[in-house]
Amino acid sequence: MPGAVWAQDEARVVGLWKLVSYEVEARADGTKLPAMGERPTGYVIFTPEKRVFFILTGEGRKPAESDAQRAALLQTLVSYTGRYRLDGDKWTTSVDVAWDPKWIGTEQTRSFTLEGDRLQVLTPWRVMPNWADRGETRSIVTFERAKE
Repeated sequence: MPGAVWAQDEARVVGLWKLVSYEVEARADGTKLPAMGERPTGYVIFTPEKRVFFILTGEGRKPAESDAQRAALLQTLVSYTGRYRLDGDKWTTSVDVAWDPKWIGTEQTRSFTLEGDRLQVLTPWRVMPNWADRGETRSIVTFERAKE
């Protein structure tokens, strides 16, 4: 029976999901913050061919006019792709393209829950390149199935 449930979740996760919220929790003190602002934007798409594409951007991004501004835009971007595999309530992406080259060749594992048209994702505790100054954090990312 569990295999049938996993196959059902796999079929349900395929498709386009729109970002609703992106919170980051600091392990040291439990504080949560909207690391990408109150209204971040982005999408994740899971293809039937078992490839996932993430692009998440922070609220209020403005076009850059200098190298320093272009570099600063990286602090409000998370983007990667790779082949994924599901295992119960977790999926693992073998990253082959990423906004941060350190992620290329890594495996990124995420826990998730599916409730209706809502997908909630929880990362493991880690030091994220975008907010390394906060130490170990985990992301709590919520998506809704896109209607577009």
